[in-house]
Amino acid sequence: MVLCIVFGPVVSDIPMAALVAVMVMVSFATFDWHSVAPKTLKRMPAGEIAVMAITVIVVVATDNLAIGVVVGSVTAMVIFAKRVAHLARVHSVLDPDGTTVVYRVTGELFFASSNDLVGQFNYAGDPDKIVIDLSEAHVWDASSVAALDAIETKYAQRGKTVEITGLNDLSADLHGKLTGELSSH
Repeated sequence: MVLCIVFGPVVSDIPMAALVAVMVMVSFATFDWHSVAPKTLKRMPAGEIAVMAITVIVVVATDNLAIGVVVGSVTAMVIFAKRVAHLARVHSVLDPDGTTVVYRVTGELFFASSNDLVGQFNYAGDPDKIVIDLSEAHVWDASSVAALDAIETKYAQRGKTVEITGLNDLSADLHGKLTGELSSH
């Protein structure tokens, strides 16, 4: 940045071929050649290899490093979201008198785990009172709030009541702002 802003006029006098040579040498010197060795690639997760391959293919196909970096970053985000989407777990415990079931939810609740969350409840077989304990979970986005609303709606259609407990402050704030606002009227 200093070269461009402060020394811009001087840098513009440097021949482009010299700048390209410097850029190639810096790229060659800073590249981690060990990361593309077959021995290393065999041990790496398939998602990381896919991100590298997609980024390289896009850069070569478009001749544009910026596009390759954006596509690679988006690919990495999608792979990460798929990897952590199933980290939300739901465990149920029926109280001794059989009138209440407590579902303890653990993990991160966000767009990728929302659909999975809705399917982990026994709507028809549960007693009339359901407690969803989120003390070991965190609600990250509106789709998670919508999923919790959908769970409450499915139980309400069967005449059952749901109590959501244990929300941390940030999750409670998000849930309080969005609950009931996300369904189509």
